[in-house]
Amino acid sequence: MRKVFVSGCYDIIHGGHVQFFEEARALGDHLTVSFASSEVLWIHKRRKPSIPDEHKKALLESLRMVDHVVIGNGHDEGIDFREEFLQLRPDILAVTDDDKYGDLKRALCAEVGAQYVLLPKTPPRFEPVSTTSIVRWVQAPTEAPLRVDFAGGWLDVPRFSREGEFVVNCAISPLVSLREWPYEKQAGLGGSGAWALLNGKDGIDSEINLGVGWQDPAVIRETGLCVWRSGQKPVLDFKRNGDFLRGCLAILWTGSPHDTPGAADIPRDYDRIAESGRIAREGVIEASLEKLARGIQVYHSMQLDEGMDALPELPGALARKYCGGGYGGYALYLFAGESARASALASNDQLRPVEPYCH
Repeated sequence: MRKVFVSGCYDIIHGGHVQFFEEARALGDHLTVSFASSEVLWIHKRRKPSIPDEHKKALLESLRMVDHVVIGNGHDEGIDFREEFLQLRPDILAVTDDDKYGDLKRALCAEVGAQYVLLPKTPPRFEPVSTTSIVRWVQAPTEAPLRVDFAGGWLDVPRFSREGEFVVNCAISPLVSLREWPYEKQAGLGGSGAWALLNGKDGIDSEINLGVGWQDPAVIRETGLCVWRSGQKPVLDFKRNGDFLRGCLAILWTGSPHDTPGAADIPRDYDRIAESGRIAREGVIEASLEKLARGIQVYHSMQLDEGMDALPELPGALARKYCGGGYGGYALYLFAGESARASALASNDQLRPVEPYCH
């Protein structure tokens, strides 16, 4: 009988593990699967197992291609199964080709004359997952806010960042989910950041990789009315719950989508953008609609000089600007109060109210 041995944490069993076990079992006649005990997992990875060891053992034993299961209790990192391996003396130790403990395992094989077999990462039969991605998916929220940006936009893009300057934005409701999305798409409201969060992913890295900034996933994850320090990564400078904005915010669909990556490298006045962020920051700190409106106005004047179409004036609006990269998407309007917003809503069926969201 040709005996095969494999090892790992196998903390959350998924289809990738099953495929690996099948390929390992095909190398011989008998497959032993070893997994790191809860104590070993804590010592080497500083985390708890997803289920108790005996439950994990029973689950692995139930797989049709697995003949034997052992629990590794040794404290040698990478070969916690040493004692069990030496006792069983298998013919083959199978590992994936990205195993980082190859030298230790080859030496262990030499002690018993076992063959060390690298199994290539064959194309999976389904989309690959990992224990980390499963945990993120389980922990992902079922709903998320989008966001409106007030001032300092583009200073969250690492190559345009300026030390000592600020980006000001606010998470908004109604919320979105994977099943319900009550907004237009490509709208300048940070939808890609919300989508990443709902899918259990880190939207900050993905946005930066697109060549744009981190403000969308940062405020969507943080929520509230936020002031961020311009820089390579998000650093929160100041936050309010945004209650003084309740009844004052609305967005207007311009009729066409926008493309933030496509607009990233258009020449623009970054001095004026920085000025808008400083003024809006004072408005947030002082809970002043008037100062926040001034910051928005400065930013919008830069948008017009950049070549964006003029936005319609609405009665009672203190300020307006394009959301996100502009040139389409939604436009943000800041009103003096709920009655002014209500009048504008009654006169324009493309305008919709939004509220600050903070958890």
